[in-house]
This record gives sequence, C-alpha cells and structure tokens, in this order.
Amino acid sequence: METAVLIAVIILMTGIGMRWIHLLNARDEARIEAYRFSDPLPRPPGLPDDTGRRAHHTGAGR
Repeated sequence: METAVLIAVIILMTGIGMRWIHLLNARDEARIEAYRFSDPLPRPPGLPDDTGRRAHHTGAGR
C-alpha cells in the first residue's frame, strides 16, 4: 500500500511540476512578445550585402 501511495505522489508532483513549467513558459513568452526591440543597427559602410557564413563557402548553392 505504501508503494502505491508513493508512486501516486510522484506522478502527482510530476504533473504539478509540468503544469508550473508550462505556466512559467507562457508568462515569459507573453513578456517577450510585449517587449519592443529597437531597430537593428545600420550596416557599416564597405561590407558586402551578405556577410553570412554560407556566403564565404564555395559551392554554397549545392
């Protein structure tokens, strides 16, 4: 009987923990969505249009 109660408590606590994490993630996502990020910095003069890593590899279009 004690084993069954222990297993039930573990399952219940796992469910409560999952729900708590879900609520915290939803709150953080809402806070991130509401934050107004600034405009990106202007590109320094003299840089090519595409400075990504793929632009530097030969045969990037494969």
